[in-house]
Amino acid sequence: MPVDKSGTLFIVAAPSGAGKSTLVNALLEREPGISLSISHTTRPPRTGEEYGRHYYFVERAEFEREVAEGIFLEHAEVHGNFYGTSRKTVEGLLNQGRDVLLEIDWQGAGQIRKSKPDCVSVFILPPSRAELERRLRGRGSDSAEVIERRLRNSRGEIAHAHEFDYIIVNDRLEDALDGLQAIVQAVRQRSQLPCQRHEGLIRELLADP
Repeated sequence: MPVDKSGTLFIVAAPSGAGKSTLVNALLEREPGISLSISHTTRPPRTGEEYGRHYYFVERAEFEREVAEGIFLEHAEVHGNFYGTSRKTVEGLLNQGRDVLLEIDWQGAGQIRKSKPDCVSVFILPPSRAELERRLRGRGSDSAEVIERRLRNSRGEIAHAHEFDYIIVNDRLEDALDGLQAIVQAVRQRSQLPCQRHEGLIRELLADP
């Protein structure tokens, strides 16, 4: 049966250390109907990260070639590395009626909003700068220089929080996760975006007795 409704595109952005990836992974466990788009990046993999599962790790020359070929729906330089989202992958999933989640930065989010204004964007904030720094240092995966750069850049990133549809403060993970899931569920139930799975029930309720 052909799909007559495109999926919803969700964007989640945050400064490094706000807990974005932890929240997104927890949401995907609760909401298996959402597909996570895997980004391309020139950043070297961290310990435990796998190609095709966490990122598509590519050399800078290959990334630049992909930009020139129009492969990306959005791309940006973040903390000295490049990141990009595959246009073909995202649009293919949306056209299948799948909801798609992009875990990107504020620059990429701005590009997405221009090309797909019906997307739903969420910005994750840390509860304080002290907690943001504690989380960054607690990772144990970045050098002191990288951590300091991420802390400096976080002010500029947070300054764009007001551009997003929703803001969630990730103080207690479970509460932040509940808030993120509530946004997803509310969007799915908006009357102007009827979920396909409800159409049969609506027809049944409207039918003559």
